[in-house]
Amino acid sequence: MLGMKFGKLLASFVACYAVLALGAVASISARSYYSSLVQPEWAPPGWLFGPVWTTLYTLMAISVWLVWRRNETKGVSRELIVFGAQLVFNGLWSWLFFKWNLGAAAFLDILLLLSLIIANVSMFWKHSKLAAALLIPYLTWVAFAAALCYSVWQLNPTELG
Repeated sequence: MLGMKFGKLLASFVACYAVLALGAVASISARSYYSSLVQPEWAPPGWLFGPVWTTLYTLMAISVWLVWRRNETKGVSRELIVFGAQLVFNGLWSWLFFKWNLGAAAFLDILLLLSLIIANVSMFWKHSKLAAALLIPYLTWVAFAAALCYSVWQLNPTELG
């Protein structure tokens, strides 16, 4: 039983950090590209994003593990499917914004991501209040990132067509 719980914890970290790595691949030139864009005055410095996202993905891995380890069913639960979906949209955002320079698509993606995170917090709350609470910093940051994405897109219509 302990081995299975450790396996689920390891799988949770592997899944979350894999998405973090895929986003990083799309963001290889993000620092120079981001600094070349017109930004709102309230935009954080580019160096802040790496440490914040690493922390958030760590919290996400622990959160999903807390729910997954309690899952007694043989199948995949709705909570885990929604979590997986939000991981996909999270990873996709970096490609849309930094690699493909699609501001509108990136903004739509982040709005969908935000709704999936809200759904996850609600679903996780039923299984583990701690798991839900661990997603609150992620929810807060993505809400902020959505506003930032919209602002940067609007300030750079040519670059982020």
